[in-house]
Amino acid sequence: MLFYDSIGPNPKVVRMFMAERGISGIPSETIDLRGGENRREPFLSRNPSGTCPALSLDNGMVLAEITAICEYLDEVGPPGKTLIGKTPEERAETRMWARRIDLHILEPMANGFRYTDGLKMFENRIHCIPAAGADMKAIAQEGVTWMDGLIGGRTFICGERLTLADILLFVFLDFFAGIKQPLNDANKNIVAWYGRMKARPSAAA
Repeated sequence: MLFYDSIGPNPKVVRMFMAERGISGIPSETIDLRGGENRREPFLSRNPSGTCPALSLDNGMVLAEITAICEYLDEVGPPGKTLIGKTPEERAETRMWARRIDLHILEPMANGFRYTDGLKMFENRIHCIPAAGADMKAIAQEGVTWMDGLIGGRTFICGERLTLADILLFVFLDFFAGIKQPLNDANKNIVAWYGRMKARPSAAA
């Protein structure tokens, strides 16, 4: 296998997932996102969406999209641990929360950055809507506040299970907190959960 790595929150989700899952030794190649290496050949032939990360398998297949990559690694990783779930119910719960986080927080948060602070990097790569940037950031913060009301009394998003959902949310909150989308201290449950996630060794992946 070969892991196509880069700057940004998406590749870090996979790196943190691998660290928590006990997966190591996969060789990596760093793709220069700032230089647009992901938007030209030969990378586009490997991943037509032009996004990082991607995972090239031994059979030649290339997986893209962080959820697909993480689910694959969870299945082929060392036995005895899972960050998706051991039962159909646990796996469905993880996927439900991951999808909610993606829709209500991660996508508007990322687009809020692309349309404003990251506009110079993205304006010639994707369809940017600068007028919507502030609203995207606001929608993301509304999603975080919504999550805050749902995780009270829980150690992790799925109760006592650390899952992909936690890693997704943590990595994006951590990354964009430093780019004009800070945590809201009024969201006490999220702040406490964030502190627990930040203290994990995998947070440095």
